[in-house]
Amino acid sequence: MMCQNSPVGGLGVDAVDGAVTALYWGRDGTLTSGALYDQTANELAAYFAGELQQFEIPLAPRGSAFQQRFYAALCAIPYGQTRTYGDLAKDLDVSAQAIGQACGANPIAILIPCHRVLAADGLGGYSGAGGVEAKVALLRLEGAAGLLI
Repeated sequence: MMCQNSPVGGLGVDAVDGAVTALYWGRDGTLTSGALYDQTANELAAYFAGELQQFEIPLAPRGSAFQQRFYAALCAIPYGQTRTYGDLAKDLDVSAQAIGQACGANPIAILIPCHRVLAADGLGGYSGAGGVEAKVALLRLEGAAGLLI
């Protein structure tokens, strides 16, 4: 496993051509050694220790033009802050349902912080292992848990 000591369990990562393409919950990925492995492991460990707020790991999520715009919008949400599905829908000129579906399809959760997207009236869902509990753990880690009460 890439990162065993996270508050959401073990994580594994895939990479292609020097960039992370997927993050897995509870299983290994194909990235198991080398400079990108070391950088990813170190940045995840620092993030989970509360010492890193902005990942610098090269990312290459697959997806449509809309999904690429969506991933960029997620990465622009500052550490410890949240947005609603509706906020992102308005910014990207799509429905809130499209934002929810895109969150659920995010191949690189945590690094592309879909956990920072909430429903207008609550947490909304979370596709990572552990579901909403994992989302709450990540928001607590970032100091955004006060938004949940």
